[in-house]
Amino acid sequence: MVVEFSSRWNLMPIRAVVTSYGVSNVDKVVASGETPVRLCNYSDVYNNEFISSRMEFMQATASEDEIARFSLTVDDVVITKDSESWDDIGVPALVVESSTELVCGYHLALLRPNRQIVLGAFLFRCLQARPVQAQLELAANGITRFGIPKSSIGATLVPVPPIWKQQAIGDYLDRETARLDALVAEKKRLLRLLVEKRQALIIHTVLRGLNPRAPLRDSGIPWIGRLPAHWQIWKLSHVASVGNGSTPNRGQPEYWQDGDIPWLNSSVVNQGEVTGAEQFVTNLAVRECHLPLVRSGSVVVAITGQGKTRGRAAVLSIDSTINQHLAFISPDNGRLSSWYLKWTLSAAYDYLRNISDDVGGTKGALTCEQLSSLRVPVPPEAEQQEIVMEIASRIRVIDDLAAATKRSVAVLRERRSALIGSAVTGQLKVDDAT
Repeated sequence: MVVEFSSRWNLMPIRAVVTSYGVSNVDKVVASGETPVRLCNYSDVYNNEFISSRMEFMQATASEDEIARFSLTVDDVVITKDSESWDDIGVPALVVESSTELVCGYHLALLRPNRQIVLGAFLFRCLQARPVQAQLELAANGITRFGIPKSSIGATLVPVPPIWKQQAIGDYLDRETARLDALVAEKKRLLRLLVEKRQALIIHTVLRGLNPRAPLRDSGIPWIGRLPAHWQIWKLSHVASVGNGSTPNRGQPEYWQDGDIPWLNSSVVNQGEVTGAEQFVTNLAVRECHLPLVRSGSVVVAITGQGKTRGRAAVLSIDSTINQHLAFISPDNGRLSSWYLKWTLSAAYDYLRNISDDVGGTKGALTCEQLSSLRVPVPPEAEQQEIVMEIASRIRVIDDLAAATKRSVAVLRERRSALIGSAVTGQLKVDDAT
């Protein structure tokens, strides 16, 4: 790969600018007879640009030979060597503070710069630059898991300006990336506030209605609290049908080949409204695998998973069937609006998460029985429609602002990456000297 760099600078392979480089074989197993160490693991490097002894590391053990070869010292550069994704390898971190018991762990490569040729801080920035990252990505091999051979790490070309210039570029990038990082942090704080504001808006509107002067009464249900006195409360099973689905055998092509019935998995709940499908099953699969035919206008809820998906809901705008990780709720016509139900379930999200994690329940999963017995507020139909329209109007403003904020974060990250690349390759003047 051709790397553009200042014509006044050398271009050298990593093996020529380090005193040593190697791939760690120190695993997480605690073995008797070995020395206790703190292990710097893949996630420590992937999630942190700078490694400090004050970070929390895994407790492990290592042999004397492993400690001698892979102990971390200040100015070392560590990179991720293996991953399930090719674009997660070659991610660097710079050791800025260390201790005698801190050791580089498995799936990482340790580079020790020759400070007569290259500073660790500059090598670290080089490895963040896109022209250098691309070399490592191209060198990675594998199909389901990717890794960079040690020889390819050593052959990776990096620009090498004079030491004084490396120092100037490093100082400049420290200042500028810190400024950009502060802007990104502020944007992320805004995103968190928008998420909180959105949820608060949904909860208040769906549980209190739009008339601030309406008399309230205690619902007797903790997650609902007080609600308009003229509203009713029903168990979902009294105003809707509840059920879940399954996954037809993938080894039976007659269940999948040329299928035309949409089949949904739990990821669809992140859409809010489901308007299409990526997978389809046949009528035979529906008959033999006892798959429910869920009508448009139903609400689907993710009922399993440890992430944020469990407990989320979406409205179906298509007829479909579902897998076992989803439950469907089909409201009775005229009694419960699909979208009002969806927003009610959003308001109940924390409650649904809690009951699915309760001791004695199904750990990490909701059940159809829990959903069927869930008591929900049921305003008059006209009020439900007004509430749905109000929520849609107001969250659109919040969602548009959140989308614009995410775009600005992406722009800042792209600017950061471009800044590093142009500085370390000499395309950007730093302190008016190249």
